[in-house]
Amino acid sequence: MDVLYKSTRGDGSTVTASQAILKGLAGDGGLYVPVQIPKLNIPMSDLIKMNYQEVAYEVMGRFFTDFTEEELKSCIAHAYDEKFDTQEIAPLHEGDGVYYLELFHGATIAFKDMALSILPHLLTTSARKNKVHNEIVILTATSGDTGKAAMAGFADVPGTRIIVFYPKDGVSPVQEKQMLTQKGKNTHVVAIRGNFDDAQTGVKQIFNDKELAEELEREGFQFSSANSINIGRLVPQVVYYVHAYASLVRRGKLKDGEKMNVVVPTGNFGNILAAYYAKNMGLPIGELICASNDNKVLYDFFRTGNYDRNREFLLTTSPSMDILISSNLERLIYKIAGSEEKNKAFMESLSDSGAYGITDEMKAELKDFYGNYATEDEAAAAIRKLYEDTGYVIDTHTAVAAAVYDKYKAETKDLATTVIASTASPYKFARSVLHAIDAERFDTLTDMEQIDALCEIAKVPVPDAIEEIRTAPVLHDTVVEVDEMDGIVKKILGVW
Repeated sequence: MDVLYKSTRGDGSTVTASQAILKGLAGDGGLYVPVQIPKLNIPMSDLIKMNYQEVAYEVMGRFFTDFTEEELKSCIAHAYDEKFDTQEIAPLHEGDGVYYLELFHGATIAFKDMALSILPHLLTTSARKNKVHNEIVILTATSGDTGKAAMAGFADVPGTRIIVFYPKDGVSPVQEKQMLTQKGKNTHVVAIRGNFDDAQTGVKQIFNDKELAEELEREGFQFSSANSINIGRLVPQVVYYVHAYASLVRRGKLKDGEKMNVVVPTGNFGNILAAYYAKNMGLPIGELICASNDNKVLYDFFRTGNYDRNREFLLTTSPSMDILISSNLERLIYKIAGSEEKNKAFMESLSDSGAYGITDEMKAELKDFYGNYATEDEAAAAIRKLYEDTGYVIDTHTAVAAAVYDKYKAETKDLATTVIASTASPYKFARSVLHAIDAERFDTLTDMEQIDALCEIAKVPVPDAIEEIRTAPVLHDTVVEVDEMDGIVKKILGVW
């Protein structure tokens, strides 16, 4: 069965998977969604025998139906290789009665590697399939992790350039150093004086600038996206939920068909939406637990049905979740609204007034989701407790999920087998992690001294991604105002 894609705001016209991947964002400003979510019609007895790469082919092959078997397997083989420091790619760690799905064993030690390792290969294959001869310009906004992972994936890939925008004071020191030291003649990093929502909105506006697109077309360029608005980012994330379930069945921790709950620390909503897609494919997922930090716009949405970004933007110790416009939520709104027209009206309201409210009928469609949030103190307490009880160290984002899961259990008494998406290595946020464990002991150390202290207490080797930036020179130093974003893009591409 061929799976085609359409815009969440469009007229119902369809494109192939490779065309959707190439475009990134639909021309009408909507996001591409599959016309129907394919079924995972393969016996669990077969899945439990497969390694990560084989599971990836079974899942992605059902979404990306215009890719040949050879093309897709080549993309997967190039993505999930020695760049990952564990053969299992996404191992499960049991701790304190829950399973932590470690999604940080890739080149940049964050979960974005899971999809951004394969996106460059999907994109260049899509370009060949569609006889595209323009240079592809990857334009993306990052709240910390997407930028580095995208640049690592696209660095020196022929026929591509990548421009990453990030909030100057809205990422961790390690995240910023990783980006600013990124090698590659085709990589560009630009800091903005604003927050992540400003960066994300600015990128969307550039994508929707028809005049600029025509100007770039004449110069031999076309835009695409590495954000999770690109369906080529979202679908690879479905894989690790299927892999996790199969791993638990293989280890005798789940019976085939028994439901597994999933907890996801959530900012832009892509990671938990991937779990929702996995559930719609037929994977036995029970509750989808959406964990927010103090920027609790999603918590409020799931509790009230009202989405309202009109609130103070807070900088927290989990910066990748410091988001008030969760772009991927649009894909869920589209599904429960039942039409492109209704979804478009909601998105226009969000753009015009910063808010919208869904109907009672739509709220009933959210029964698979549970939303809650953790304060800074609650997240820190979760890090400290898990370390003191088990010796296992988690990062600040995973800690938000752990704290919310405790609230979920207390509220619902549901003790089903649960997987927490562990989205970053604690080394990426060493200062905040060590502060949570023992502020008095560690706060006076420098950033790199804290890395070494974390190595000592966690008893986990310092990842190569951290070792590399100890002495790496800064290669990018551009800072612009939000209203200068389109201008710097044109300057970088030489199309003034």
